[in-house]
Amino acid sequence: MTLLDEMPETRYQQLADTLAQAIRCGTLLPGSRLPSVRRCAQTHSVSINTVVAAYRALEDRGLVEARPQSGFYVRSTLPALKAASQPSSRIEPPADDVLALIDTVFAAQQNPAFTNLSLACPQTSDFYPGGKLGRMLSSQLRRQPDLIGKYALPPGSLRLRQQIARRSMTLGMLVEPGDITLTHGCMEALQLALRVTTKPGDCIGLESPTYFYLLPLLASLGLKALEIPTDPQHGLSLDALELLLNEKRLDAVIAMPTVQNPLGCTMPLAAKKRLARLMNDHQVPLIEDGLYAEIQFGGALSPAVKSFDRDGWVLFCSSFTKTLAPDFRIGWIAGGRFNEALRKLKAVSSMAESQLLSETLAMFLETGGYDHHLRNLRKRYAAQVEAARALIARHFPRGTRATQPAGGFVFWVEFPAGVDSVALFHQLLEEQICLTPGTLYSPSGRYRNGLRLSCCYPFNARYTQALARVGAKACEMSGLPPGIEQGE
Repeated sequence: MTLLDEMPETRYQQLADTLAQAIRCGTLLPGSRLPSVRRCAQTHSVSINTVVAAYRALEDRGLVEARPQSGFYVRSTLPALKAASQPSSRIEPPADDVLALIDTVFAAQQNPAFTNLSLACPQTSDFYPGGKLGRMLSSQLRRQPDLIGKYALPPGSLRLRQQIARRSMTLGMLVEPGDITLTHGCMEALQLALRVTTKPGDCIGLESPTYFYLLPLLASLGLKALEIPTDPQHGLSLDALELLLNEKRLDAVIAMPTVQNPLGCTMPLAAKKRLARLMNDHQVPLIEDGLYAEIQFGGALSPAVKSFDRDGWVLFCSSFTKTLAPDFRIGWIAGGRFNEALRKLKAVSSMAESQLLSETLAMFLETGGYDHHLRNLRKRYAAQVEAARALIARHFPRGTRATQPAGGFVFWVEFPAGVDSVALFHQLLEEQICLTPGTLYSPSGRYRNGLRLSCCYPFNARYTQALARVGAKACEMSGLPPGIEQGE
């Protein structure tokens, strides 16, 4: 017998119905915390058990969620994104209009006069421990002034690689410092991984939608892209991938199994194991982009696919640019069977990363400051994602759907029919609001009704008003009213 069965039915149900009505009419807003159990019991003159039963009933209805050591919060009523339809398996070069649009988006994103809603780079110093890093950097210079007069040769600072190897265990990976090469951010890690595993004309499997800057990267290396269906909740379709591998149509795969960009989803553990097994069985390299893997919400971190790598066919890439120090541009790659070739390619590509900056990051990691910083960052991004979803539920046209990220600070939105995100992008540029249209996330220009939003900015009036303005323009395009229809 459950607690709900033991409660007088009318008491807890009446309380649950009262709170549900407050949620539906907007008195209790999405993302807001419900009163504590004790306070609610005092307010409504009921027992604590009755309040707990009412809150559990609301949780069963999908109206609230329990957060460990925090309480109960009103869930966003924004409908979840449905499973994607199967894209065709044509090999697509990035369309010229997609590449041109990427250039236009980047130009707008660099303009400080614009309110940015989609650039995946936190814009203010309060997202980073800049002060602490600055003091540590100064300390390093005082103690070792000769650091700036030395070349740091590949694979880079041993001290930092030791810390990376230690931290990799939290993602299930057992790598040694010698398995790691430092890179100039995650983008160079991805580029080196592609160069060492492929040749011009090869076909690379990509998630669909995928991180849009991979498209010009592949084009610059003379590589072709093949889109693989990617579910908004469960990630890359392994059935589709296995079919392509059996047909020997892929020379490598790039994927973000943990906190995918732009969907925000994380593959289930069993799927990660299967993915590693497929790549090893077929001896096709998997370039695993783990850029957001340490910004997972919830409890224990989901392990990397690399942790199940049997024969070294998984290359894991990441960096500290999203979590710690963007301008340091320190990334890294654990290259598996390609490790030695990667180290040599790094030497002739960009030589090495700054020893001074690498040693500073190593010191920060050694002190335990990084773990404390990540805990705060995860809480902040989780709250901001939920707040953004609540604003979308309120201001975007009826029928809008969105993903529920498992971590990070980006998520995917799909508008109802009639909303073209490219046209929306150009219209909002005139109002100095910048977003990223969905077509950028596909080599073939799919997802014209899609949009990636980013929540790595202060949630001030400027941001929230710009998001509301996006909703208003989308409502005009679709001819639909804003807000979620009751029962949706």
